[in-house]
Amino acid sequence: MQTHSRRNIIRLGAAASLSSVFRLSAAEVSDKKLGIALLGLGNYATTRLAPAIKNARNARLAGIVTGSPNKIPVWQKEHGIPDANVYNYSNLDTIAANKDIDIVYIVTPTGLHAEYAIRALNAGKHVICEKPMAPTVEDCTRMIEAAQKNKRTLQIGYRLHWDPYHLRLIEAMKEKEFGAWTSIDTAHGGNMKDFTDYHAWRITKQLGIAGALYDLGVYAVQGQLYSAQELPIRVTARNWTDRKDIFTEVPEHWEWELEFKDGRRAKGFSSYGKKANHLHIETIKGRLGIDSAYGYSGQQGFTPDGPMNILPVPQQQLQIEGQVDTILSGKPSLVPGEMGRRDIRVIRGIMAAAESGKPHEFGDFN
Repeated sequence: MQTHSRRNIIRLGAAASLSSVFRLSAAEVSDKKLGIALLGLGNYATTRLAPAIKNARNARLAGIVTGSPNKIPVWQKEHGIPDANVYNYSNLDTIAANKDIDIVYIVTPTGLHAEYAIRALNAGKHVICEKPMAPTVEDCTRMIEAAQKNKRTLQIGYRLHWDPYHLRLIEAMKEKEFGAWTSIDTAHGGNMKDFTDYHAWRITKQLGIAGALYDLGVYAVQGQLYSAQELPIRVTARNWTDRKDIFTEVPEHWEWELEFKDGRRAKGFSSYGKKANHLHIETIKGRLGIDSAYGYSGQQGFTPDGPMNILPVPQQQLQIEGQVDTILSGKPSLVPGEMGRRDIRVIRGIMAAAESGKPHEFGDFN
């Protein structure tokens, strides 16, 4: 049996397709395909997740849950979904009796994640929940407890844990390949002009919670934590808004700095008004990082030894395959609910620091 450690995989670089290597090792888990129902049929579910599920070697698109009746015939025609596997938010609980559906993937606005994840878990289904996990730490805890009570897995849609550029960076930081890090700087933002149609919820407090900080900043928080390889002790932060006619409920820009126990700091930025997309780390031996770090494609990685020569992969497909393998194998998830809760704890700390104008102390993360 041929096996590949994560370390060997990320060092293969351009010598082989990382996509095929991941499929080779994962194919040893099971030939079974689990049925996934997408809950929420917005742009991301339509353009990214549905194709990823259809291409996955161990999953199939088995059902949909939607509050938009006009979308049902379109999805049924495109994906061959039978009437028996179509649900709305009112009758979601009856999905418990449907043996054709093993997993519910939550792809609604953030403010709705906890409710639907808990209902799906209570119906006996495994859950994958898009990032960020939920509005509050308490919501996250309720989701985790529902998964534990029902003996089902709860995973977060952190696709970059299957991206080879980020795997390369994570491995380098775990091994201190280039010595200790001295500073981290990361940002994820976009200069968004149109907040009508499917973007409207992002700038509401009820569904978008804190705007760009939740939607995009969670990537930057993730990048800071897996680069530092430790948890912060405090954070300072601020937010501001330039386009006050558009951003009436949530700030337009967020800036924060995590501090770690030895005094080292990691800067973060997220915005709906300024383009930014990088993860840069200064180490004893030089600079390590990724430009276009958090996109679906186009990453450019570099180390003190030179550029990362890595082939791109279908991120969402590998994510789906990896998360289904977790369920089939019973092994711990790379992206469990506890990780999602940790990140929300950091994000809520950023919000508290910005509101008070004083450093926020994190205390115990457990």
